[in-house]
Amino acid sequence: MASCICMPSSSSLFVCNNGRRRKPSAVTCCLHTPNRITHSQYVRILDTTLRDGEQSPGVSFTVDEKLAIAKQLALLGVDIIEVGYPFASPNDLQAAKLIANEVGNPRPSGTHAATSDIHLEHKLHMSREDAIHVAVEMVSYIKSLGCNDIYFGAEDAGRSDPRMLYSIFEEVIKAGATTIGVGDTVGSLLPHEFSRMISDIVANTPGAKDVILSAHCHNDLGLATANSLASIAAGARQLDLSINGIGERAGNAALEEVVMAIAARGEDEMGGLHTGIETRHIAATSKMVADYSGMPVQRHKAIVGAHAFAHESGIHQDGMLKFKKTYEFLSPEAIGLHRANLGIVLGKHSGRHALKTTLKQLGYDVEGETLDKIFKQFKTMADNKKAISNSELESLVADHMCSLAK
Repeated sequence: MASCICMPSSSSLFVCNNGRRRKPSAVTCCLHTPNRITHSQYVRILDTTLRDGEQSPGVSFTVDEKLAIAKQLALLGVDIIEVGYPFASPNDLQAAKLIANEVGNPRPSGTHAATSDIHLEHKLHMSREDAIHVAVEMVSYIKSLGCNDIYFGAEDAGRSDPRMLYSIFEEVIKAGATTIGVGDTVGSLLPHEFSRMISDIVANTPGAKDVILSAHCHNDLGLATANSLASIAAGARQLDLSINGIGERAGNAALEEVVMAIAARGEDEMGGLHTGIETRHIAATSKMVADYSGMPVQRHKAIVGAHAFAHESGIHQDGMLKFKKTYEFLSPEAIGLHRANLGIVLGKHSGRHALKTTLKQLGYDVEGETLDKIFKQFKTMADNKKAISNSELESLVADHMCSLAK
């Protein structure tokens, strides 16, 4: 399977996932139409873990790791995998070829060009007119290679003059671009600004309604997820995301956050928007990327953090034990996690109900005065520790039984 990897230096290779069956409303690779999504409420997911994610300081995936991640992403159900820059090194070229051949259909390259005056003046030293000319040349060159599905991304679109965006997008669409990427490269935009930018592009760019608009959000203000959701509310139908949100500086929009927001609220609050992601593979994918990248996930990270479904407050624990949805509207099972204790973490804020339930799971059915005494000892221990382990609980019970035997 040939892949278009002889490209300008600002281009990366995309691979389209064809390794799995999708629900009828989703777009499969074999039905992939370059500039159109068959179902108007379907949102394509482009995963950039292997490109922007690998640009995180200190992250470098081996060829085998890249291939393993790509296979896991295909299992997860992402529509497009951004493999990276094949020209960057021999290993990157090898990884791109392996992924294209073993994971999916190679999709033509994505071309990126700066559009803000800050970048044009201080980084590229060129005029707006020159930038448009170069962008058109790059897209035309890729099209001349026989590629009919071309992603053109505007770097630093968030700080660009809107007139520049309308002009460059109009020209690259004429040249053959079928997906237009709108990048908040420095993560400076607020959700209403990103939404307005997408709406204005659609309204003021000739040909914009005939291509796919894609949002690429960075997390410098902690708003990458919010901005991604704002973009699809305004008409974007592709999102550039990364596993665990890894990427340059503060990272990219986290795939698990955006996808679960759409899964949980897309039907009721987003007009039926949906993706083709198999969410039950999210936890395993997150762990793989964390292990291979050497970037551990924050314990309180939304969706995939160790504490995302954990409860230590006595009030919360009591509510969870009575009815799970009192303090969880997302199910951990939905992302592939399984637990026997409803995420109960015993600490100084825990109550009798949680302690009794945990002890019962360990095989100790205690109540009444016995439970009261063990609970008192538990509270004393918990005051000096962050959390109490099962073995420490068993020691408490054993100590109590020994005291009764004396």
